[in-house]
Amino acid sequence: SAPFGHALVELARAKSSVIGMTADLGKYTDLHIFAKEFPERYYQMGMAEQLLMGAASGFAHEGAQPFVTTYAVFGTRRAYDFVHQTIAEDNLDVKIVCALPGLTTGYGPSHQAAEDLALMRAMPNMTVIDPCDALDIEQMVPAIAAHKGPVYARLLRGNVPAVLDEYDYRFELGKAKLLRDGNDVLLISSGIMTMRSLEVAKALAADKVDVGVLHVPTIKPLDTATILREAKRTGRVVIVAENHTMIGGLGEAVARTLLTAGVTPPFRQIALPDAFLAAGALPTLHDRYGISANAMATSIKTWLG
Repeated sequence: SAPFGHALVELARAKSSVIGMTADLGKYTDLHIFAKEFPERYYQMGMAEQLLMGAASGFAHEGAQPFVTTYAVFGTRRAYDFVHQTIAEDNLDVKIVCALPGLTTGYGPSHQAAEDLALMRAMPNMTVIDPCDALDIEQMVPAIAAHKGPVYARLLRGNVPAVLDEYDYRFELGKAKLLRDGNDVLLISSGIMTMRSLEVAKALAADKVDVGVLHVPTIKPLDTATILREAKRTGRVVIVAENHTMIGGLGEAVARTLLTAGVTPPFRQIALPDAFLAAGALPTLHDRYGISANAMATSIKTWLG
């Protein structure tokens, strides 16, 4: 459990410039593990996300490599101008790692970060990552530390499942990976939706529907070469599945990539609606908004006719 916290401790043992910073959410972003190991390199800024980002930029100017954690709504919507002006514009080496991405909490619109990827994709110099599972997160941490410049990464915390260990997979910054081949459908996904896509592919195989899954953990810069190579194969419906509003995320990034290259397969999007989402139990909400495995399978069967 807590793959991010343990991976950050491993990194910090080898790299003395790494520090951990949070806005009152150490325990809820797995940063408490780092704090226990390196109390002198841990900064608790209180519930002040704008201050958190400004302070991180100061540390980065002085040669530290801050890993900054909070919830995705607070790290993007609330602190956006501070990230933009004090971190991204100077291309500073700050890693912003945010829990509760997309629809991964039932706490309602105040905590649901349905538009975080759109916001951070639009920011110059920003690398954007949406990891799928414990393995992705463990391997992402050293990879983003090796990359010089600001990074926004979504975070899954606590007991994070491992699904990618079944596949020949390693996280590589800026690379998409084909996890499963299929002749009828190509599911292009990131984050928790890759877990769902693999589940759906197995379920639909029983109905003789052959589903391929392309995992795209790096949203920006996008691995357009791999996406185009896979989407060019004829006879497949291309479906992008994302835990994000249909606006400004992976779906639109893929659609633009395909159209610009003149590649026009049948294209569909599984995503959250352009709306303020309800509060409630997550399984209910995921069914309602079409991103549960069952809802995905139903949509895909409908689209295939």
